[in-house]
Amino acid sequence: MTQRKLNAFLPQPRYLWFLVLSYSMVMVLANWFDARLIRIFSLNTDAGTLIFPLTFLLSDLMTEVYGYQQARRAIWCGFLFNFIFILYGQIIIHLPSPDYAVISNQKFDELLSMNSRIIIASTMSYLCAEPLNSFIMAKLKILFSGHQLALRFVASTVIASVVDSFIFGTIAFYGLMSHQALFLLIITMWFLKVVIEVVGLPISLYLTKKLKEMEHLDVYDKKTNFTPFSLHVDYTERDNLFKE
Repeated sequence: MTQRKLNAFLPQPRYLWFLVLSYSMVMVLANWFDARLIRIFSLNTDAGTLIFPLTFLLSDLMTEVYGYQQARRAIWCGFLFNFIFILYGQIIIHLPSPDYAVISNQKFDELLSMNSRIIIASTMSYLCAEPLNSFIMAKLKILFSGHQLALRFVASTVIASVVDSFIFGTIAFYGLMSHQALFLLIITMWFLKVVIEVVGLPISLYLTKKLKEMEHLDVYDKKTNFTPFSLHVDYTERDNLFKE
């Protein structure tokens, strides 16, 4: 009986669905506003940078509590909904308009007309940075035996946001500005993502602690296959060290 219990699969978490939903929504919003450049004091960046760090926060939270395998599912879910959002928008702007709505529809179409480079840039940076962020979180958790949570949150964001900012900035804006301006834009995007992560750290730590208590979960990925190209989840009670 004891052996069967240890090998039993973990029950379906109660709050994971909301985190996945929130993650997907933030992903769509971040990519939608990526094309809009803004200035904050003397710093130039894209508007998506302000909300995008929430994807790292939610991904870190899911990886820490539920494990990399669950976070990987959320990453693909976010990608799917973002793809549907972009695809549907591109379809409707190419449909004919009623005669009485031509002018108003033109304004709407201009709003939805996303530069193909922005779409490619956001897709490539997402598929590279998000799995990397969760991978680093999972590996550091094992390395530090579950301790140094604040350090792990910040470290994963620092590294993953470098990849995200470089890939997105280079693909989206190379050739549209000077090399110096592009370099400063990439550095600014990375810097703001890290700052937002650090500022929100007290909230992240509190949510992680409360979520573990409510779910009675603290999953370690000691036997996980970290390929990003999978939706497989096979955790057992052996992987849950909450009681320890």
